[in-house]
Amino acid sequence: MPQMGESIAEGTLSRWLKKVGDEVKRDEPIFEISTDKVDAEIPAPSAGVLAEILVTEGQTVPVQTIVARLETEKGAAVAAAAPAGAPAAAAPSAASPAAASPAASAGSAPAAAGARGAAGPQRAAAAGNGNTLEERVRTRSSPLVRKIAAEHGLEISAMQGSGIAGRVTKRDILQFIESGAAAPAAAGAPARPAPSMHAPGGVDQHGPLPEAWPGDVVEPMSKMRALISEHMVASRRTSAHVTSFFEVDLTRVARIRAKQRAAFEASTGQKLTYLPFIIKAAVDGLKKFPVVNASVAGTDVIYRKQINVGIAVALDWGLIVPVIRNADDLSLSGLTRTLNDLAARARAKKLSPSEVQNGTFTITNPGVFGSLMGTPIINQPQVAIMGLGAIEKRPKVVTGADGEDTIAIRTCAYFSLSFDHRIIDGAVADEFLAHVKRQLETFPESGF
Repeated sequence: MPQMGESIAEGTLSRWLKKVGDEVKRDEPIFEISTDKVDAEIPAPSAGVLAEILVTEGQTVPVQTIVARLETEKGAAVAAAAPAGAPAAAAPSAASPAAASPAASAGSAPAAAGARGAAGPQRAAAAGNGNTLEERVRTRSSPLVRKIAAEHGLEISAMQGSGIAGRVTKRDILQFIESGAAAPAAAGAPARPAPSMHAPGGVDQHGPLPEAWPGDVVEPMSKMRALISEHMVASRRTSAHVTSFFEVDLTRVARIRAKQRAAFEASTGQKLTYLPFIIKAAVDGLKKFPVVNASVAGTDVIYRKQINVGIAVALDWGLIVPVIRNADDLSLSGLTRTLNDLAARARAKKLSPSEVQNGTFTITNPGVFGSLMGTPIINQPQVAIMGLGAIEKRPKVVTGADGEDTIAIRTCAYFSLSFDHRIIDGAVADEFLAHVKRQLETFPESGF
């Protein structure tokens, strides 16, 4: 299981693309994974034959767990697998994502044996003192697991997980929450109410969980859907959400786009949409109002020097937000190329974890589906997200050169800005949107 980003401690093997006995080429996708940050296809580290699968589809394991073994030379002996009865998750943490050679596999065996030998005496120590290796490993779960536990009032040390030495994994804690079981109470502590995804930790549920009726179809959430659900609820609890709306006249942008579109697409092979114009205007607004490009750390405000714009991309199986890094350094052409490339690779599951991390501001575009306006939820730890409504022609009252008002057909859209009222005041948010509006309505042809 590869380390897909510094903050990621585990991954779910969502699908095998090859089966035992299949020949694979070097860098050929061999399995798919889902993590906190991204869904991705993982390539084979070398050419060979898939000799053994150790982690099954749907299983969540710590990073560096051996998930399969490759026989890299035809006729070569495959390294011995882990001892019978040993769980796949207990594979040595020093192993590579897939053991690329018998030597690599064999070399990991002593480490595993040493770990088992070292853990043995510790397990014999008195339980409950919090000092045994098993207890320390179990409570040293990933930051995400600890965050979920804190939000739902759960005590990790009182839970038995499926990870190494009983380590509680994200899958364990989500299954525990979904089961509706009561949180394990610490000794002498009063019992807490059952956790709810619809109320802050410690607050009673709004009502009983729904039950399936005859004929209903019940399916577990996909890994991505569960993560989206978790992140959205956490964001609503974290930020003081407020949303402002502006109507923006995009007639000038539409004319520039129509004039330049054919030549641009012929020279670059890229489609020219409205979105790069909007990104450029938003970037200019972020420079003028840096608090919109900030984050909150307790009672401190972090003003980001980088302007990394995340663009929400709808997928058939969920939603992902690839990030245009240093967007302020890119021209309109550069923004178009980067945007189209990220969107295409997002749909093909070709994004790397770094390409969906460290965004400082997000733009979502539900208008492509016909939505007029919306109130998007902030993408933590950011403090603002801009939503774009459908771009359409509308009758508008405009003032002519002679000062007379007339009705004209204009290309318009509603823009929304959901912002964190903890650090962004309504006046600042409206000034930011007014600046974006002004930039687009006076967009210079030279800016192309």
